[in-house]
Amino acid sequence: MVERNIYCALGLNDQEYQKIEQIMGREPSSTELAMFSVEWSEHCGYPRSRSLLGLFPKEGKYQAMIGEDSGGIFYADTAIVFKMESHNHPSQVEPKQGAATGVGGIIRDIFTAGAKPIASLDSLRFGPLTEPYNRFLLKGVVDGIAFYGNCLGVPTVGGEVYFDESYSGNCLVNAMSIGICPKDQLARARAFGVGNSIMYVGSSTGRDGIGGCSVLASHEFGEGEEKRPTVQIGDPFTEKCLIEATLEMLATGHVVGIKDMGAAGLTCSSAEMAHAGESGMEIDLDKVPLREEGMEAYEIMMSESQERMLVCVKKGKEEEISDIFKKWDLHGVVIGQVTDDKNIRVKYQGKVVADIQTEALAKAPLYQMPFQEPANLKVMNTLDLKTIPIPADSNQVLLSLLSSPTIASKEWVYEQYDHMVQTNTTVLPGSDASVLRIKGKEWGLAATSDCNSRYCLLDPYRGAQIAVAEAARNLVCSGADPAAVTDCLNFGNPEKPDRYWYFKNCVMGIVDACKAFNIPVVSGNVSFYNESPKGAINPTPTIGMIGILPDVAKRCTQYFKDDGDVIILLGETKEELGGSEYLKVIHGKVAGQAPELDLLKEKAVQKAVYEAIQQGLLNSAHDCSEGGLAVALAECCVSNRDKAIGSNINSSFVIRNSSLRKDALLFGESQSRIIISCSKDKTAKVEALAKANQVPCQKIGQVGGESLKIEGLIDLPLNKLNDAWRGALKQYV
Repeated sequence: MVERNIYCALGLNDQEYQKIEQIMGREPSSTELAMFSVEWSEHCGYPRSRSLLGLFPKEGKYQAMIGEDSGGIFYADTAIVFKMESHNHPSQVEPKQGAATGVGGIIRDIFTAGAKPIASLDSLRFGPLTEPYNRFLLKGVVDGIAFYGNCLGVPTVGGEVYFDESYSGNCLVNAMSIGICPKDQLARARAFGVGNSIMYVGSSTGRDGIGGCSVLASHEFGEGEEKRPTVQIGDPFTEKCLIEATLEMLATGHVVGIKDMGAAGLTCSSAEMAHAGESGMEIDLDKVPLREEGMEAYEIMMSESQERMLVCVKKGKEEEISDIFKKWDLHGVVIGQVTDDKNIRVKYQGKVVADIQTEALAKAPLYQMPFQEPANLKVMNTLDLKTIPIPADSNQVLLSLLSSPTIASKEWVYEQYDHMVQTNTTVLPGSDASVLRIKGKEWGLAATSDCNSRYCLLDPYRGAQIAVAEAARNLVCSGADPAAVTDCLNFGNPEKPDRYWYFKNCVMGIVDACKAFNIPVVSGNVSFYNESPKGAINPTPTIGMIGILPDVAKRCTQYFKDDGDVIILLGETKEELGGSEYLKVIHGKVAGQAPELDLLKEKAVQKAVYEAIQQGLLNSAHDCSEGGLAVALAECCVSNRDKAIGSNINSSFVIRNSSLRKDALLFGESQSRIIISCSKDKTAKVEALAKANQVPCQKIGQVGGESLKIEGLIDLPLNKLNDAWRGALKQYV
């Protein structure tokens, strides 16, 4: 029997090792054991989450496409392919390379589906910037994203950055990519057709990234733990060539299937392609291009070296494919063939070093995990507003919130990214969502990523629903119809019942919200074990969402435009302060209930705004989220760098809401609210649309002047708002 310390070092437990012996009917070889360890890891096989992931809706108002490595929707004659994935643990260990290879990996999932990558987004989470190591992580991650994406020529068009103590010791780097292609040119990750060739294409294989998915991504960080050898090294220039070569290869029609060698490397790509094609596969590792001497078979099978793919090619077409990759100075070699025995057979130095049923390898065991509500949740949910003093100076509160790194402008981040390469970005980073034109088409795409993890900490079901609702709201504010979701589910150790309780309830929240919006979940990723000796991260089910603009010329942005425009608030403001940025920043508390969410009311507000934009009635639209109404108004005033413009919120609005605490009115985070502006002559039509959709609608003021005034509560000049909001993040970095 293999010594226990050997399989435990690979991330396998006693029961899993015994199951492997039972499947094999013998003691596994070192290569077989390594292959099982990566394929059964949480990062690849999802043994602790797969049963819940099957509950996500796969159909919606647009026709969905669910692939092996990515998914998407069809619109007109086009397939829109997109996915989000985590690279959290590598980025905590080596921020630049961890983030860079996260970008490279997710983009490969897009172009191996046959789609040309057109945009990237990133959702980032760090601990407080008062800690030097968190500042180091932020700088390194941003540098890595900029390095890889800018060199690759794929624009980074949007995302989000949050800061919270729970991410100290375990940052989150969630990368999202979008691509398009004619709907009849999609590729799949399948190998079939006995005798068809298996080709290795791309860069060579080294020892970088060995065990990344089983050792690094499937365990929590221990005190002083050092895991640098498991971080991959990326080369964006090689990937740029790989994109061009791959798309050229797919255009030949000779490709049966293709898969990125991402997590678990050659093991994952070979086993999962064969299993998806209901076939077997035989490969010879002597033919794999290596860049290091003396590599063992298990190292070659586990390596996560970047910029590599496995391709199933029609027999007789190998030379033509190889010539394409030679032209781009890349490897393109035959390393095996498809067989009919449904086994993955690996040869090395003249010997069979692995012979495993593809189904046993590709389908990890399924675990039903115990779950239990956290013991301290009821205490966290307790909040008596009578004990929260109302600050005397609302001006100072607003400036403090605008200076909070979570709310402050992220220009320092996105100005390092090339968001104009490919010249399709028509709404730049910094608005509610980014908007892309599609060359030669009237329609366009909008994309966003969203999640307030504090809400999920206080109420995972409602918090996850709010993440879906806010993503949809951001798209609608940009003029888009929410179409489909990808997700990145970031949680702590699933073997701890309270962590799994959060995961289960967040999943159910996403399921029910997506069903309410009639949008499918087409792809995604689960990242467990995000915790360190400091504790677990806040539950963070990041939602990536795309929307369709039937006419991209009707796109909308968040900032005020013209003097004299009427400012209207759609939706209802409630006396809610639980989980708010105000409560955290001003009073140092994370407590209370997450804001209420009525999905029917949310859909009604979104429908009214979408219809108003389609009818050309609005000059701006901006959702109220972190920081509440006052912060949203300030952003409407100063987020256009070229033309800051003030606003005057009238006393009648304040009087109508006098029953609310003034801090709840100004800084509470009630959901389903959107601030819109329009010219005076269009006000009646906007009000009529709101009434038709049964949406609360208040004219609250008008655009103009050199300050933000909320009668009797706020009076701040634009330069002070701008300095607080734009300067906060830069002062830390």
